[in-house]
Amino acid sequence: MSDSRPIALFDSGVGGLTVLNAVARRLPHENLLYLGDTARLPYGTKSPLTVQRYAIKAVSFLLERDAKALVIACNTATALALPAIRDQVGVPLLGVIEPGARAAVEALGRLKGRREGPIAVLATEATVASNAYGLAISALAPSVPVMNVACPLFVPLAEEGWTENEVAAAAAERYLEAVRRAGAPVAVLGCTHYPLLKRTIAHSLGPQTVLVDSADSTAAALDRMLPEKLRRLGPAAGETRLLVTDASERIRKVAGRFLGREATSLELVDLP
Repeated sequence: MSDSRPIALFDSGVGGLTVLNAVARRLPHENLLYLGDTARLPYGTKSPLTVQRYAIKAVSFLLERDAKALVIACNTATALALPAIRDQVGVPLLGVIEPGARAAVEALGRLKGRREGPIAVLATEATVASNAYGLAISALAPSVPVMNVACPLFVPLAEEGWTENEVAAAAAERYLEAVRRAGAPVAVLGCTHYPLLKRTIAHSLGPQTVLVDSADSTAAALDRMLPEKLRRLGPAAGETRLLVTDASERIRKVAGRFLGREATSLELVDLP
């Protein structure tokens, strides 16, 4: 049996396209359906109840399109709405925080005591305020210290395409100074925008710090979670549909940066 229904991914904007790309690489035969709620972004400035309301509406929209599994490819929505979403769905559901936290703990374990120090979580101010990664890491490894580091300028830098210039390097040096001082052996890219700045972040932290990309970690977790009966079989590559609630020219341009190609296929949709 082969299940051709799509795996659906949801984000408040286009940052979740880094997760989409990771899933497409990991599960190339699957059909993917992406929804970016670009008309209501950013979620990070909204109240938890508003984020939950928006996220539940988006998830209901995707389930109506026969999604067989759901990935909340948004750190804010995962931190603030995942429990509420879980109560609403009957398909496999995954957020981006637990996979990233688990990958960070595993990366620290592979160092086998050769490096001591905290796990650093690089994230937006909203994710840092939620301490969602800290709680997830503590649930897996209670004795491991966690330092949350807000890097808010990384988001507009990624969207502007300024990921490897002197401005990005200066921001990384400023934000990551405390991480270097603490000697953190592992750092989590706790925002879907941050993989675009991976090389700049890695250069600033140095080779002694292992970077964990939560997009790749989420794709690997989805691969482990998805049962055989829900997989699409066969040699043909899967198809991807990109849905957004606002398709302005800027949204198309930014989406293209995250996709690595021109985003000409954005479909404009309305959420109820």
